[in-house]
Amino acid sequence: MKTKIILLGTLLFTLHTFSQKKWTLKECVNHALKNNISVKTNKLNIEIAEKNVKSSKSTFYPSLSASTGGNLNFGSTFDPVSNDRVSTTTFGGSLGVGASYMVFNGYRNLNTYKQAKIGVESSKLDLEVMENDIALQVVNTYLNVLFAKENLEVAKVQAEISKKQIDRATAQFEAGAIPKGDLLNIQSTAANDAQNVVTQENGLNIALLQLAQLLQVSYDNFDVATMEVGSPSAALLYDTSNEVYQKALTNRPEIERAKLSIERADFDIKIAKADYLPSLSTSFNVGSNYGFSLDLPDGASNPKLFNQLNDNLGYGLGFNLNIPIFNGFRNDANVERSKINKLVSENNLESEKLRLQQTIEQAYLDSKAAIKTFEAATISLEAQREAFKNAQASFDYGAMTQFDYDQVRNRLVSAESALIRAKYDYIFKTKVLQFFYGENILD
Repeated sequence: MKTKIILLGTLLFTLHTFSQKKWTLKECVNHALKNNISVKTNKLNIEIAEKNVKSSKSTFYPSLSASTGGNLNFGSTFDPVSNDRVSTTTFGGSLGVGASYMVFNGYRNLNTYKQAKIGVESSKLDLEVMENDIALQVVNTYLNVLFAKENLEVAKVQAEISKKQIDRATAQFEAGAIPKGDLLNIQSTAANDAQNVVTQENGLNIALLQLAQLLQVSYDNFDVATMEVGSPSAALLYDTSNEVYQKALTNRPEIERAKLSIERADFDIKIAKADYLPSLSTSFNVGSNYGFSLDLPDGASNPKLFNQLNDNLGYGLGFNLNIPIFNGFRNDANVERSKINKLVSENNLESEKLRLQQTIEQAYLDSKAAIKTFEAATISLEAQREAFKNAQASFDYGAMTQFDYDQVRNRLVSAESALIRAKYDYIFKTKVLQFFYGENILD
């Protein structure tokens, strides 16, 4: 009984610990990459591409096949010994083994094999592109949760201040120091602040739900760990957007995938040109046959099976040379089509480069604007805090009305929210630049 109680306690403690788990950013990204359905599908596409390589490699080996057949004959047949027609029943068959090998077909097999290997690399790059997009999406959603948490904390602080003001105003009203209208205004402000807490809690719950759905985990008891984001600084920016772009050209999978597409197009051209060249194949076969009469007279016997197979054994060796002469310009059309496809691939590469450059330039300008917004929000918040400190003193001494005091406090709340929003906006946009530069964005 004691053992059962210990086991039950351990289980409850484990479940409680699991329910209190707070996901780090790295855990969120790793979980998403491991469990995302699209990622799993893309991994299967890699396996298919690898099987294509195996299939194309098989063309370098000879093919080997065995065959056998049999037939049962009834009725009249010609007897070569007596030169008469006789009625008999016979059973016969054949056995054979054949092999063939493609000696040369314009390097089609070799180029197909090389192209299939490029297909594997291209599929891996497809996966990397997808994983990068998912990782960036998780980072953005994770930061949205942290943003919502900070907004909630600000709302709670303001609500707590309002509660204390109600207690103070109530005492003043009971002492006859302020009219009932001032007390009602303070209570109204406190109610609005309490409502704002509920609004911010709902915003946090929505942000957590979006992240949980992105990770494909249960929303129940889902939470994330607080991440030290520090204070944004212009020092985090790169010198120019071109610095990021030049580095991105060397590490972005989209660019490598576009380059591989050009290589695949080159092999398409070579494969199409193979139809201009002759092809040579060889074949070898060995076979034998046997036969038995089922209507032999008494005392007679059929030759033994293995003796027949040995006596009738035969071999064959051959080759086939195919020289293309004219096929209605179909080969020309195939080659020209392949060349056009290569031009399309080259244009796609330039398009990918242009898209990457424009994205980085926009991200760089957004980051510069975001840091300026953050710096301005910091100055504004400092000023609003000082103004609120003065307003608090004036209000405590009765030198400021409740309405004017609330106006100052509202500006302080707005300044705090603006700073939080500017901070996370800059952090994400900076991480986007780090992402394109090839740096780790999970820390």
